[in-house]
Amino acid sequence: MHAGVIGPALLHAAAVDALDWSLEPGVVVPLALLALLYGRGVRLLGGIKRTPGAAYFIGGWLVLAAGLLSPLHAASEELFSAHMIQHELLMVVSAPLFALSRPLPVMLDGVPKIWRPDIEAIIDRASVRRAWQRATRPLDAWLIHGTIIWVWHIPALFQATLVYDAVHAAQHLSFFLSAYLFWTSLADEHAPERGGVAILSLFTTAVHTGVLGALISFARHPWYPAYATRAAAWHMTALADQQLAGLIMWIPASVVYLIAALVMMRRWLRDSESSVSRREWEAVGGGPAAR
Repeated sequence: MHAGVIGPALLHAAAVDALDWSLEPGVVVPLALLALLYGRGVRLLGGIKRTPGAAYFIGGWLVLAAGLLSPLHAASEELFSAHMIQHELLMVVSAPLFALSRPLPVMLDGVPKIWRPDIEAIIDRASVRRAWQRATRPLDAWLIHGTIIWVWHIPALFQATLVYDAVHAAQHLSFFLSAYLFWTSLADEHAPERGGVAILSLFTTAVHTGVLGALISFARHPWYPAYATRAAAWHMTALADQQLAGLIMWIPASVVYLIAALVMMRRWLRDSESSVSRREWEAVGGGPAAR
């Protein structure tokens, strides 16, 4: 082999060999605890068929586990584009599935009886209920999620995730939890008159994340120099890797938000039409009992 390609070839081979499943206790234990609590709750409720949303939970958990434990996690420390894929899996695939599953009551049922009264006492506190209600209001959840996304892409903070495991874990946790709050604020929308807020929230999130993705894609220099030597091991320049990452945030992720907005709009229009029809029926003497 020519001496000029030996170095890159060895770097690429080392990078490929480094892609293995990650079994860090700080990730494996919380994932196992989630599955254990939910599984116990499902069993006590009579099985999966009697647990609405169980399929969503299983799908969300599998995507979360794949994003954090599969070779994608190792690749995310080498390529910004892989890191972006990981983040989008957490925020626009796993988080909405968890939100649709409404897992908290089921998981509470899965808590051992000896601990349940204490946990229920904490949950029932007025301050905790107010905090949850505020965090899951569409505007508040939208603001929390958007702020988290933009702040973590500040170069100094993002590069710190490549150096400090605790910072990296905090980034992933904040991405997932803020996304869970965001999607929960939409999944909890029942009143037709509030459907427009949810639709606006989705469209604006698609816009501002698309803008961030475009800024990353069209930047004239790498925002995160720490990826420069790492990307070289994959025969990519740091700028090309960054452009791909920006496109991933800009297009596929935005499409998910837009599809969700269209689904919401369809449901909102259907519910509004049903509400109007019901009022018209009652106005002509049909009465509430004729629903």
